Parts: sequence; structure tokens; C-alpha cells
Amino acid sequence: MRITISNLLSRHARYRPQHTALIFDDRRIDFATLNRNVNRLANALLDKGIGKGGHIATVLPNCVELLELYWAASKTGIVVVPLSPLLNAPALARLLNDSQSEMVFAARSFAGTLDGIKPDLPDIPADAYILTDVAENTDIPSGFQSHADFVAGAVEGESPPTDIQMEDIFNICYSSGTTGDPKGIVHTHFVRAMYAALFAATWRMTPESVVLHAGSIVFNGSFVTLMPAWGQGCTYVLMPAFDPDTFIRAIAREKVTHIMLVPSQIIALLNHPDFTVGNVGSLEMLMSLGAPLYLEHKQRLDELLPGRFYELYGLTEGFWTILDKTDFAKKPNSVGVPPPFFEMRIVDDNRNELPPGEVGEITGRGPALMQGYYRREDLTEKALVDGWLHTGDMGYVDEDGFLYLVDRQKDMIISGGVNVFPRDIEEVVVHHPLVKEVAVFGVPDEKWGEVPVAAVILKESGSLEPAELARWINENVAAKFQRVREVLLLADFPRNVAGKTLKRVMRDDFVSRK
Repeated sequence: MRITISNLLSRHARYRPQHTALIFDDRRIDFATLNRNVNRLANALLDKGIGKGGHIATVLPNCVELLELYWAASKTGIVVVPLSPLLNAPALARLLNDSQSEMVFAARSFAGTLDGIKPDLPDIPADAYILTDVAENTDIPSGFQSHADFVAGAVEGESPPTDIQMEDIFNICYSSGTTGDPKGIVHTHFVRAMYAALFAATWRMTPESVVLHAGSIVFNGSFVTLMPAWGQGCTYVLMPAFDPDTFIRAIAREKVTHIMLVPSQIIALLNHPDFTVGNVGSLEMLMSLGAPLYLEHKQRLDELLPGRFYELYGLTEGFWTILDKTDFAKKPNSVGVPPPFFEMRIVDDNRNELPPGEVGEITGRGPALMQGYYRREDLTEKALVDGWLHTGDMGYVDEDGFLYLVDRQKDMIISGGVNVFPRDIEEVVVHHPLVKEVAVFGVPDEKWGEVPVAAVILKESGSLEPAELARWINENVAAKFQRVREVLLLADFPRNVAGKTLKRVMRDDFVSRK
């Protein structure tokens, strides 16, 4: 038996054709209509010579066309390479070449950027640049064609059967670059099928569920709810971008049952006056991922929506632990345990497994591990050792096997020979009544090697001097080596497309100004 995602959409179109598959802005699309549209796109790709194993790249914001490209790729065996619209021209050219993409689907606003780098993209034919958001009768820039013209004339019946195997590549997701240069992470059809099956069970998702997503769907974290919704045949509500006002209204209007958010989005909701049980009481799951959520915010969520909170710790490379809603009350500081079919070990520098309570590197294995980094066997061999993924994250397990994150190895501060974990300081800072968000990072120091600095976003109603906040932090941290040298008050943090805070960028900026 072959376990792939190639027939999921066709299955839902056959057995529940009138069920609402997708909601985007004012568009409501049922499975039958969506399947016809995807078939037309799949056949257009095949007609243009892009078939199984061919690579297409997307440079798109959240839109219906991006989801249709994902589904068309699943039916044809084409490999999709989702790239962020926030990339600059040199980075985009590098990733298009690295991924060996043969065609690009982009937003019209990106035409100028693409036009400028075409000479650097020898593998992409001149007629393989498609613009999606082009209104009728709008002039198309020279060297491009519209999405509508691309699919014009293609039939809407099922494309010819493709011999898709479990090990065939579905997508190449480039890492966000929070810890260095982005790497192409390869996911197979089987891996995405595991996302669909395992997460649906974990989130208690059913065909009647309504899933809302407002983060960028080029980010692999989006597949944590997209794939189980796709597998179950749920209604998937996609928003162009995250905005607390419209997000809350969408939950209330559509009776949304499942959402996932990164911590900065959760904080925005918690500080919004309309985030009430009356508006969001339909939720059965509110899941946090992408970065650790501080205990204070978890507790506020659980007070408002008891028994709905989940937390996911995971890597695009394919290892996860999950704090289930039933375990939150007894293990609120933990990020849970591996799901069924996964294993986890905490190891020292010599890869020896450590006992409970001792901090080491988190390693794991399971059925969702990446095939590897695309065309980077050297990096793959370092990350995957004897079938175990080495995460580069530090943590420990308790006597019950629940995982507790400490910090990334690269975020750890070594001050006077002592390991200082930024998260320990951040958990203190976030308790200040005027602090909305905090990020602690290390900066060079002649005497101690490194010392902590705290970057802080204050609540809108707050007014506080940096020196005053630094004194408060240093009076409340547990140890002298956790004291911060300085507090920076910022309007916002630099973030990647996934919403993760870029500490490295803040650190480099701080050092360059000193």
C-alpha cells in the first residue's frame, strides 16, 4: 500500500462535494469546485511540460492560488518550493537556483524583482514566470503571463494517473534563517501524510471542524493544521494576514474550532478587549508553536478558555513534542511528550543519553523526519545521525518523560564560564506589569565574555525608563549571573516570515552600535 497525499482532494470532492473546503476573504469554495480548479491548474502544468519530479517555486502571500498550487503538486508529483515574499532579490535568486526551480508563480508586485534577477536564473525558461493577482484587462509586464492565461484552455477533469510513491518529494521548505543561512528541507508524500493523520488525532480534528489560519502558509508550521484539515476534509479559513480584530471576528462568524498561533500573535489577542468567551468560545483548540510561550500567557489563556490549550515544540526537520490540553494543568512548564511512533533522547556532547533532570541536546526520531537538506549531504549527515535528528536545542525530561526546553545551544550565553539561559531571564521579565514582550540575548564583554541584554516591548499603556526596568529585573532574577547589563525599549522586534523573533539580528545591531 502506498501512503501519499495525492488523492485526498479528489476523495473529498467525490464523497462530500458540497462541503465548504476553503474560505478566503469573501470567497467560499466547496470541494467539488476546488477540485475542478486544481485539476485545471494541474493539467496546465503538465501541458507546459512540468511533470512528476519537476520543481515549481512560489513567491506568494496567502491566497487561494497558493493553496491550489499545493494541491496541484500533490496530484501530479510536482515538487513545490514555497518561498517568502519578504525575500530580497539576491536571496530569492539564490534559493531559486538552489532549489532547481523551473517555473515561478509570484504576486504582481514581485514582477520587478523577478525581472531584475532573470539573467541570474538560467534554468527558468523565459515563458515560465506566472503572475497570480492580475485583474482582468490589466497590462501584464513584458516577460510574464497571468495565472488566468496560464490555465486557460486546460481541462478540469482529473489529470492522467501519476505513479507517486511514498518517498517522492512533495515540497522543499527553506528554513527561516534564524540560526544561519536557510537550508532546503525535503518533505516526502509520506511525511505530509503523517502530518495529516497524526496531527488530526492529536488535535481531535474531525470532518466537521473549522480551521482558521492567519500566518504565512509558506511557513512549514502552517502545515501543522493545514495537513490534518486537508486529510479530514475540514473547512479551512485562510486570512491574508494576521490582524487581531479580523481574526476574532472570523472566529465568531465561522464558529472556528481550531487555531494555531505564534507567541507574538497570542500576546496580541490577550491584550485585545474583544478576545472574550462570547467571541471565541467555539474554539476547541488553541495551539502555540514557533517559540516558547511564557507561563503567564499560558495561564491567562487557560483561565479564559479552560481545557483548550496545546503547545507544540517542533522542527521543520520533523521531530515534535506536544503538550496536550489534558496535560497542561499538571505540566504547565513543559512542552509535552513525543506523539505516537516517535522517540526522544536527551544526550551529552558524546551522544550518551542523560538521565531525567540533566540538561542536554534534544534528539528524536519518527515517521515525519525530513528526507534531508536538498543537495546538502554534508549538513544532512550532521543533523541525522543513525536515524536520530539532532535538534541543536537544549532541554531535559522529568521522571515522567515530559520535555522542558532550556534554550538553543546558539542562544545560550556563557558569562564568566557559567551557562546562562535567556529563557530563565525572560520568564522573570514578562511578569513585570508593563512588559508586553521580551527577548534576551548575549553581547560581548571584556571581563565576563558575554553578558545578557534584554530587549523589551512595553504595553501600549506603559511608560517606563530602561534603567528602572533593568533595576527591577536584576532585583528579581535568581542569580547574579542572570543580571542584565542593559534594557532596550523597542516598538517591535525583527521577525521572520514565521513570526519568530530574530535575536541574532538584534544582537548584531546592538554590537554594531557600540
